[in-house]
Amino acid sequence: MRRTAGNLMYHELIGLEVEVTAHSDPGLVGVKGVVVWETRKMLFIKVRDRVLKVPKLYATFRFFLPSGIAVELDGSSILGRPDERLKRARGRFRW
Repeated sequence: MRRTAGNLMYHELIGLEVEVTAHSDPGLVGVKGVVVWETRKMLFIKVRDRVLKVPKLYATFRFFLPSGIAVELDGSSILGRPDERLKRARGRFRW
């Protein structure tokens, strides 16, 4: 299944460009880079030569799909590992 704006929250986020548009820590707002790793509660974003750890909770992210579409997601909707998020979607999509 391809990543689209409608199903991005159920997919792997590693490799996508991302921008933090809102966060409870004002120092993280505006961070823009590439997701290099993901845990249940964190996104690891490579910004130039550093990797920043950004908590998913209390954040809003704008992901840029390879097709050029920008998708804004609330951090609480992407909590959990990718396989856990897929289990939540089990009844929503036909495979």
